[in-house]
Amino acid sequence: MSLQSLALITNWPVPTAAAAVVRADGTVVGTQGPGQHRFALASVTKPLAAYAAFVAYEEGAIELDEPAGPPGSTVRHLLAHTSGLAFDEHRVTSAPGERRLYSNAGFEVLGDHIAKAAEMPFAEYLRQAVLEPLGMTATTLDGSPAKDGVSTVEDLVRFAAELQAPRLLDPRTVAEAMTVQYPGTKGVLPGYGHRSPNDWGLGFEIRDSKSPHWTGSSSSPRTFGHFGQSGTFLWVDPVAGAACVALTDRAFGPWAIEAWTPFTDAVLAELGA
Repeated sequence: MSLQSLALITNWPVPTAAAAVVRADGTVVGTQGPGQHRFALASVTKPLAAYAAFVAYEEGAIELDEPAGPPGSTVRHLLAHTSGLAFDEHRVTSAPGERRLYSNAGFEVLGDHIAKAAEMPFAEYLRQAVLEPLGMTATTLDGSPAKDGVSTVEDLVRFAAELQAPRLLDPRTVAEAMTVQYPGTKGVLPGYGHRSPNDWGLGFEIRDSKSPHWTGSSSSPRTFGHFGQSGTFLWVDPVAGAACVALTDRAFGPWAIEAWTPFTDAVLAELGA
C-alpha cells in the first residue's frame, strides 16, 4: 500500500520536502520525497531530547521530580514547558507550574542537567541512548537540545515507530509522557497564539481540542507530537494507529498553516481513520 495523499507535498511551496507514514509495527505504509535527505529539525529535536531524558530516568541517572532549572522547578517542569524560563533566554518570567511558557532555554537546561548526571555531553548521551539503538545513523545533534537536531525521514520513521510500540522504554514511561502535565495551564502555542488550556505532555505537545492546530481537523484529541520552525513535523495519532513525519527546508509560516492541516486530513482519510 502506498498512500496517494503523501503526494500533496509536491505542491508545497518549498525547495525540498519528504514525508512518510508508519504503523506501530514499523510498517512504512507510504513515502514521498528523498527519504535520506538530511533536514534541520528545529524544535522536532525536542521529542528526541525528551526520549533521552526518559532513558536517563529509567537508568536511574535522574528523577522526573528532582530539582532542575530555576528554584522550585523540576525535570518534569522543564519537559512540560512549565519551569518559568523564558522562550529563548535563561531568565525566569513566572513561578514553576504557573504558566505554559514554551521554552528553548528550558530544554537547554535539561540537556545540561542530564549531561552532568550522565557524565558525558548531552549529544553523546542522546546518540548512545536513543539514536544508536534505533538505527538512526543519519541523525545528529550539533548544538542546542531544543532545536539543533538534523535528521532524515527514514530515521524519524524509526523513532515514530518506537513512540507507538516502545522497545527502549517501559510503555508506562511513554504513556506518562503522552499524558497532560499540569492540566488547565494556559500558554502560547508558537505560531498559533494563546491557548487555554495549552495542553502538553513531557516533551510532546498534545492536541486535545486546540483549533486551529498544525495537525488535522480530523486528528484525534489523543494525537501528540511536535512541529519545528524549519518547516518540519512529526505526529502520532493513536486512534488512527499511525504516525506521520514531514520534513522541509522552508521556515514555518503561513504556507505551513495553510498546507499542513489538509495534508494530515487527507492522510487520515486514506488510512480510514
